[in-house]
Amino acid sequence: MKVLLVYPEYPNTFWGFKYALRFISKRASLPPLGLLTVAAMLPKEWHKKLIDMAVTELYDDDIKWADYVFISAMTVQKESTNTVIERCKRFGTKVVAGGPLFTMEYREFEKDIDHLVLDEAEITLPAFLSDLDKGCPRHIYTSEQWADIRETPIPLWKLIDMRRYATMNIQFSRGCPFDCEFCDIPILYGHTPRTKSKEQMVAELEALFTGGWRGGVFIVDDNFIGNKRVLKRDILPTMIEWMEGKGYPFSFSTEASINLSDDEELMQMMVQAGFDTVFIGIESPHEESLEECGKIQNKNRDLISSVKKIQKHGLQVQGGFIIGFDSDPPSIFEKITSFIQESGIVSAMVGLLNAPRGTKLYQRLAREERLLKEASGNNTDLSINFIPKMPTEVLIDGYKRVVNTIYSPKYYYERVMAFLKDYEPLQKKSFHFQFSYLKALLKSMWSLGVIGKERAYFWKVFLWSLIRRPKVFPLAVTLSIYGFHFRKMFEEYRLGDA
Repeated sequence: MKVLLVYPEYPNTFWGFKYALRFISKRASLPPLGLLTVAAMLPKEWHKKLIDMAVTELYDDDIKWADYVFISAMTVQKESTNTVIERCKRFGTKVVAGGPLFTMEYREFEKDIDHLVLDEAEITLPAFLSDLDKGCPRHIYTSEQWADIRETPIPLWKLIDMRRYATMNIQFSRGCPFDCEFCDIPILYGHTPRTKSKEQMVAELEALFTGGWRGGVFIVDDNFIGNKRVLKRDILPTMIEWMEGKGYPFSFSTEASINLSDDEELMQMMVQAGFDTVFIGIESPHEESLEECGKIQNKNRDLISSVKKIQKHGLQVQGGFIIGFDSDPPSIFEKITSFIQESGIVSAMVGLLNAPRGTKLYQRLAREERLLKEASGNNTDLSINFIPKMPTEVLIDGYKRVVNTIYSPKYYYERVMAFLKDYEPLQKKSFHFQFSYLKALLKSMWSLGVIGKERAYFWKVFLWSLIRRPKVFPLAVTLSIYGFHFRKMFEEYRLGDA
């Protein structure tokens, strides 16, 4: 059997880092972890080829070569996904589809997909493969059970060229104990965090290490600290031991909830294990908006103090913010801008509220007859799929003001300086020189320091960090490049005309 695994194109988004990747000559931020894991579940004797369309062009000959094309995608990749499906139909190549997009919106694809393998592949894929072997594969495979991810295999890393990516990725857990109204994670993965074993984590780290990877590793969990007991008892001690034994080859980043700030031991262990960055969903500084969306873990706390506490422990906080809640007051735009500046969150992802299919928010808005269309999966492109309580024009104009302010050179570099002055990076972290780092440095000096409109701010941070705090100099350059990407991305969405 010849199988082509295809990951459709990803449009330019906040986390795609399209403009930043050019500085380091990489094609994509992260490889398609889901497809690589599915590939490891397929029979060993099958011939497998993976095309990540962010990295490699999909040619007609690739489709013609395959007996089956396996596609996995997220909602934001729908446009490219439809194009791939049409190309497969043109050549008569059968398509097997799974992943978040198809699990949540499978009815839209029933006529065009030969086999829909939905929900978690650990459960539904073996059933499909068994039926395929018998010559009687069904059209749709679903399951209401949750997979035991202690049985999940190591991703088949040999299918990609790691050198074309900025960061590698692994998964420790699935599921989140919280129940935010706008979030579809509980639908896809449940409320009870299911975790891998410490032996699995070591095996996955070893696979990356022996594959030659040195650098950043993103742990893709939607809430890494969902099961603190297992983390503190098994996983982090094992990761600390492994990292020390290997000379700290990786730096880790992940996603977590704000209650991480309540556990000093956990923060210390994460930093000791090599974590340096954590993304946290702040959502809103307005208490009523947090109440509305069920973000209970963020309520009744000093959010800025919580952020600063995490940062003082050696973890850079990247923050997610949402505008468009029914409870948002007219002052929400200024409140969010002030919060971001005061907190020192350099990478602040501010998006418009959207209602993904199946979420509690989607169901509520459907009852209220306020839904307009399906969510695009990209909440930074001015799209909103429901009728907001605030006049839409006021909402969009206010959103533009926020992003134009926080990513203007003056405000952005002010946050960079504020953050770097207090940030103490992990001393044990090893530096693994790559030629791409030197290229990025030289490109940044030219693009940002010579021809860029931010050149005065860039050189101030550049020289200050180089002379006064050389430990954070690489991070200062990195954050400067990130700022360039964020500004360019929002300009692409025409947000600069507010």
